[in-house]
Amino acid sequence: MNTIVDGLRRTKGRKKLDFTDVLSYGYLALGVIFMFGPIVWLVLSSFKTSGEIVKFPPRLLPYRQETVVVDGYEDPLPLYIIKMDDGATQTLAQVRRIGLEAQMIDPANPGEIIKVNINKRQPVERVYFGLDNYIEGVESFNFGLYLWNSVIVTVFATLLTLLVNSMAAFALSKYKFRGRQTIFIIMISTLMVPLSVVLVPVFLVITNVGWNNNLLGIIVPAAATPTGVFLLRQYMLTIPDELIDAARIDGASEWRIYSQVILPLAKPALAVLTIFSIMWRWNDFLWPLVVLSRSEYFTLQVGLASFQGELNVQWNLILAMTVLTLLPITLVFGFLQRYITTGIATTGMK
Repeated sequence: MNTIVDGLRRTKGRKKLDFTDVLSYGYLALGVIFMFGPIVWLVLSSFKTSGEIVKFPPRLLPYRQETVVVDGYEDPLPLYIIKMDDGATQTLAQVRRIGLEAQMIDPANPGEIIKVNINKRQPVERVYFGLDNYIEGVESFNFGLYLWNSVIVTVFATLLTLLVNSMAAFALSKYKFRGRQTIFIIMISTLMVPLSVVLVPVFLVITNVGWNNNLLGIIVPAAATPTGVFLLRQYMLTIPDELIDAARIDGASEWRIYSQVILPLAKPALAVLTIFSIMWRWNDFLWPLVVLSRSEYFTLQVGLASFQGELNVQWNLILAMTVLTLLPITLVFGFLQRYITTGIATTGMK
């Protein structure tokens, strides 16, 4: 934190801000707004009602209309500030609305009905950070089961990705054989093939194997990723071959070299791939939607689609559940982010 503060205090001008300082800070501030603005809006909107979300012009903070309990009325009544004909204002509670006319009462004197034009009333509102959307969202669908399915898919798919990609990267970086560069180029070329092209063939394979409506159908097909192989291979190229030769002279097997020499030295790159893999698996929606049709196997991303009906979309619940689904990735990124710079910076040095 002190490093950030010291960096912000540094200016080109000695006594006052230089033009380049203003331009730099303006550029950085604009970048912060574009990067974190949508996230702030998402979190704040998760506390809003469905009516407040679609209100125009939109408001950043979540507002709720205040209500009052009046004797003789079963439900709390909404409060409004009424502008009277003499210019004075009065706080009244609305009993009902009939067309352009609202029937109001004074909470202190509920016996008299006051008829007011709806254009002369202003709702009494306050900023409200209640957990109503979160509670209703968790209770509206099987959140615990979907969360467990997402954790299972993410953990096992990430472990399998690290294992398969690290073995492929070890072979492509430390073994000399004919066609090694050709295999690597073909593997990297698959990055240009979109998922929609291979979606049907992979689905037919999964169907023939019998992995439809099975979490294995989500975990196994995406285990080998060209991005992961590229990251790990480029990092492993920086590991001196003399370490492997020394291990072989000491009688270490290839599996022991891989597990006790290569993997410990490749921890920064493995951490980067772990973050990427967790983000890919946790946020994956299209492939689980194709493979799974039984709700007991749904992941969180597929389960969120249940809030979207043909005629009604419960945006307040979708936003609240989206915030909950972002929390695990945020925590993982917070713990492993210090490895990102080291892992990516040293990838491709050789």
